[in-house]
Amino acid sequence: MPGSPYMDEPPHGLWTWPRLLRWLTPTFIALSVVAAWQGLLIEWFGLSAALLLASAIMRK
Repeated sequence: MPGSPYMDEPPHGLWTWPRLLRWLTPTFIALSVVAAWQGLLIEWFGLSAALLLASAIMRK
């Protein structure tokens, strides 16, 4: 993996950005489609923003 601090492969169970994006992107898109279908798009984006903000605060 270019630019990685690991020589060959990342340790087993480590969530790297490519692995996170492969898991989170389809989930976010599917939930966004369902929210739009149910007319809850503003609520969904508000909840997403609140969760991202909470995550950022907890990591800091």
